[in-house]
Formats: sequence, C-alpha cells, structure tokens
Amino acid sequence: MKAATVKEIKSELESLSNDELITICQRLARFKKENKELLTYLLFEAYDENSYIAAVKSTIDNGFEEIHKTSLYIAKKNLRKIIRMASKFIRYSGNETTEVEILIYLCNKIKTSDLALDKSTVMKNMYASLLKKIQKAISSMHEDLQYDFNRQLEKL
Repeated sequence: MKAATVKEIKSELESLSNDELITICQRLARFKKENKELLTYLLFEAYDENSYIAAVKSTIDNGFEEIHKTSLYIAKKNLRKIIRMASKFIRYSGNETTEVEILIYLCNKIKTSDLALDKSTVMKNMYASLLKKIQKAISSMHEDLQYDFNRQLEKL
C-alpha cells in the first residue's frame, strides 16, 4: 500500500465530519506511543510552551540522574537516549525557540555533569553536533532572539 501525500490527506480530512475526525484521531493514538504523545502535546500542552519546556527539562534531569558514570560505554548509551528523547520532544513542538532552549539546557547539563567528555571522542562529537544544531536553529530566528541565544551559546 502506497502512502498518500500530505496534501491528499489534508483535503480528505477537510471533507470529514467532526465525529469522523475524532474516531480517526482515537484510532491513530491507539497504534503508536509517539502518536499518543504528539496528540497529548497538541491537545493539552501546546497552549503553554513555557510549562512544556519546564516538563522537558525535568525529564532531561531525570535522565541525567540515571546515567551510569563509572562505565563510559553505558554513559554514552544513556546520553544518546537522552538526546533522542529531547529531539522527539523538540519535534512535537516545532517551535525554534523551544528547540534552542531545550538544546542549550541539554548542553549545560552535559557540561556540568561528571561525564568525561575529554576521554571519549564519541561523546565529544555528540556534544559538538548539539552545538551545531543550536547554531543552525539560531540562524533562522529573529535578530533579537539570535543575540540573546548566541550569548548563551558562547558560554557553552
């Protein structure tokens, strides 16, 4: 089965009634955890971006509490898991300022944690790729926001 394009899906959704849309959304939420998380964000958290960012930051904090710092291999795996989770939450929002705030917070947590970045080139590369993501997201923002976030980026 070939998937329809976004335009085709949009035109089909516009032709449906409210009850049919609700049924489709409920069915969609049943199949994947990510679909359910995205619907939760859109329905309950999209109106208050600051509380969403705070919730994501606390989730990142919980992830850093679980990092196994004695084994470098396990610490790398845990860090990858945290970065993957943060990226997923950033995708849900789709807001550039949210992306930059979460990534800067994540980089601050990496820098202040007891992880041995200098001993592992993989972890150093993960940190560098996060900095590149931040720079890319900042470059597409308004000039005033760029200035504020660039100052935070320089500290990293």
